[in-house]
Amino acid sequence: MTPVQPPEDDEPLVRIEQSTLPGLVRRVRRLADLSQRELAARICVSHSTISRLEAGRVVPSIATLLRIVDVAELLLVVTDADGNVIEPMRVWDETRDGGEKVFPAHLDLVLDPASDDWWASRYGLAKPPETYHRDRAWRDAKRRRSAWEVRVKQFRHDSPPPKV
Repeated sequence: MTPVQPPEDDEPLVRIEQSTLPGLVRRVRRLADLSQRELAARICVSHSTISRLEAGRVVPSIATLLRIVDVAELLLVVTDADGNVIEPMRVWDETRDGGEKVFPAHLDLVLDPASDDWWASRYGLAKPPETYHRDRAWRDAKRRRSAWEVRVKQFRHDSPPPKV
């Protein structure tokens, strides 16, 4: 993956919204020095599609938008409010259950859980090699505690979050 340079402090981040997409398409055409017809031919859509995109009458699909920005050798990235690039979650063998389904993304996966870490231990069910925490309040408290412990230097003057 190509590293992305954050903008300089004096450069504000521009949020791409439905209303700014027409200008983005025009900017890409300008950077690539292409007419509407040439851009349409490059990304395999009709000339009228590019015209409607630039007029704001249609919104491109993600696949079309990726092809458009690729023409000018640009990257489409997702950032948080501070400009930090958000990486996609990866799927590896340990993130799949016995039925080959991916564990829920919003839950913290626990590989080889201790008996007290597994939600079904109270029901006497056998411990699997992986599981996740279902109790959001418990999970969020554990995440806060972990963030504090990992970044103890940054938060050294703050009182620690409650133990879970």
